[in-house]
Amino acid sequence: MAHSISAFRSFHGRRWQQLLASAALLAAATFASAAEPAKDHPLVGRYEGSTMDAFQVKNYDEVGLLREPIQTWGDPKPKPNLLRVAGKVSLYYYHLPEGRSLLEVQRNYEAGLKAKGFQVMFSCGTKDGSCYRKDPDRSEPNTDVSELATVIDTPEWPLIGYGRTYVSTYFESDGRYLLAQNDTPNGKVYASIAFAEGSFRGSFALVRVVETKAMETDKIVFVDASAMQKSLQETGRISLYGIHFDLDKDSIKPDSQPTLDEIAKLMRNNPQLRVQVVGHTDAQGEEPHNADLSRRRSVSVIAALAKTGLDARRFTSRGAGSKEPVAPNTSEDGRAKNRRVELLRL
Repeated sequence: MAHSISAFRSFHGRRWQQLLASAALLAAATFASAAEPAKDHPLVGRYEGSTMDAFQVKNYDEVGLLREPIQTWGDPKPKPNLLRVAGKVSLYYYHLPEGRSLLEVQRNYEAGLKAKGFQVMFSCGTKDGSCYRKDPDRSEPNTDVSELATVIDTPEWPLIGYGRTYVSTYFESDGRYLLAQNDTPNGKVYASIAFAEGSFRGSFALVRVVETKAMETDKIVFVDASAMQKSLQETGRISLYGIHFDLDKDSIKPDSQPTLDEIAKLMRNNPQLRVQVVGHTDAQGEEPHNADLSRRRSVSVIAALAKTGLDARRFTSRGAGSKEPVAPNTSEDGRAKNRRVELLRL
């Protein structure tokens, strides 16, 4: 009898430990799922067993998508022929499960996309050289993964993934790529997926989904010369969001002219006024690049104002980069507020 009771207790003790272990595993799985930054895109999904490392969405942006083999030879070497599309851009960084080749993952994505109505526009791999045009001076195909990595790593990819590094660093031993298009009732949807294999961090699927749509308009809060003067008198500064630049460049877009005209009007109405033009960026990208870009943009603004006949000596320029945010850089709304041109009264 005593032996039976002891066995009963031993069995139920082990059973209780198993239940506790199962509960702990379930809690860990639930926590891991809850910790993921977003849900999968409904038209693209993820490879089974993958975990989402990072996510970002922009309501409207323009990106370049690789659509044909890259030419890696020539003097000068031509730029890649990218498909430029604009719309809602969603980025997903998936850490792939161990033991799965990039080819297997790529072909599963292709099959899944076709089942959702996509047509594959371009598909390639670096190991067989299909990502590159044939070099007439070489007998062997180009299998250098770094060439694909460099083209994939365009300025639109933010530093949000593993270690907040450039996506080109994900590619070490192998790389593959896939571009597909779906004509939906709401417009074209593009799925651009880069597959990267590395010896340190493992394999990743870098998924970019672009849902083409018209940009929302009437979002600019126009600041006229009188409002600028009032803010400069009261606070010594004014933030302007009506000056726009080409992506990752210091060239001013034409739709910035109304704000430039108001700055010129402000300066003419106040002939003794001197201001510093400060460029600001969000926190995406490395700070040395952001600081240089913001400085060049402030110089471009002064050059544009000088063309209206204003004395350039009434202005000084400064690039603050991302060092002086007015909102958190953790959301697109916050980053949009940080991307600005500021006038400081001297």
